[in-house]
Amino acid sequence: MARILVANRGEIAVRIVRAVHELGDTAIAVYSADDADAMHVGLADVARALPGSGPAAYLDAAAVIDAARSADASMVHPGYGFLSENAAFARGVTDAGIVFIGPSPETLDALGDKTAARALAEKAGVPVVPGTSGPATLDDALAFFDEHGPLMVKAAAGGGGRGMREVRRSDELVEAYTRCASEALAAFGDDTLFVEKLVDRPRHIEVQIVADQHGAITHLWERDCSIQRRHQKVVEVAPSPGLDAHVRSQILDAAVALARAADYVTVGTVEFLLSGRDFYFMEANPRLQVEHTVTEEITGIDLVTTQIRLAGGNSLADIGLSDRPAPRGFAIQCRLNAETLDENGEPRSTAGTMTRFDMPSGPGVRVDTGSCAGTTVSPRFDSLLAKVITTGSSFAAAARRAASALTEVDTSPVATNRALLHAVVTDPAFVAGDFD
Repeated sequence: MARILVANRGEIAVRIVRAVHELGDTAIAVYSADDADAMHVGLADVARALPGSGPAAYLDAAAVIDAARSADASMVHPGYGFLSENAAFARGVTDAGIVFIGPSPETLDALGDKTAARALAEKAGVPVVPGTSGPATLDDALAFFDEHGPLMVKAAAGGGGRGMREVRRSDELVEAYTRCASEALAAFGDDTLFVEKLVDRPRHIEVQIVADQHGAITHLWERDCSIQRRHQKVVEVAPSPGLDAHVRSQILDAAVALARAADYVTVGTVEFLLSGRDFYFMEANPRLQVEHTVTEEITGIDLVTTQIRLAGGNSLADIGLSDRPAPRGFAIQCRLNAETLDENGEPRSTAGTMTRFDMPSGPGVRVDTGSCAGTTVSPRFDSLLAKVITTGSSFAAAARRAASALTEVDTSPVATNRALLHAVVTDPAFVAGDFD
């Protein structure tokens, strides 16, 4: 029986704890001082307190590894965010004689730096957006704009839309570059930037990769994450409605080629921008994605138990993935966030104790959450309260089910983005699968 420490909190920690229990293993939680009563702590078999409070506690790699040692953990699952893509943390876990449920530290190094990942994609023959081949100074960015026109400034260590700015006019570039550097330093501890030519109104297509330690690699189809606000994903779907079959095949093959070039092991995602019939590599995420749920719903594959079994040395054949399952119907995920909009339309986190936590249920409805009635929402942590996932035999059916499910949500008195989500899934263009 494995003893698996979950180095995370919130809905993903709850999700992982449940997967650990499904495998008959022991789940170990960690928690900050302000998370002692959190759901994931109560569900775990063993819990260890981390020093400090807020996100900093979960980012303390040494403390998490100490907790794993003290709880006699045999494996560590990092979830997403926090330390999930931190190569030094993965190396520390491995050096402690504990299995890290994720790719190797070397792969994390290679894919964690976006410029290095671009170079790897080019080597693998995967199309990339024209951009700087390495870190770009402000002068480099200005010169690139003069040659190529509108561009994107991106953090080399970035992700999740942070440290990223769209620049359409040259007089916007200095401010955008400065703000991106500041955001990147605050979020990732690294202010290195690069620039790419702006792909106007692209679709955001990502491919779910699964790979074992014996060289076998497959994909579990694609997700469409085009519904975003300020480069932050809001609604995700699988598979991508209306995607041309030939283009789909090319994108899936490119994702597998990149994973093979990176000697990738376990579960991961390769992201692309799609403009017309042209697609470009954007980044690779060497971890579980927030939106893994929609892939699970259309394939019937539990990606978390798959991660754990692959980390334990099982092959794709051992876990029944020699033959890739065909997608069944469509799935839509809505991210329910504790937030409201200010007078400028910018999202602002909300906080407070939820006296109600009513979530939808019924056929074709799934909710992943780490909250319940009585949970106190802290603005110190990520604003994600729950993920509402619906399925349907057609995309329109899944959208109708999402709209109905969202009407059942009540998190009083804490305000959420429920109205925004409902507006998205009832928009005629969305229901028709016509969005970018």
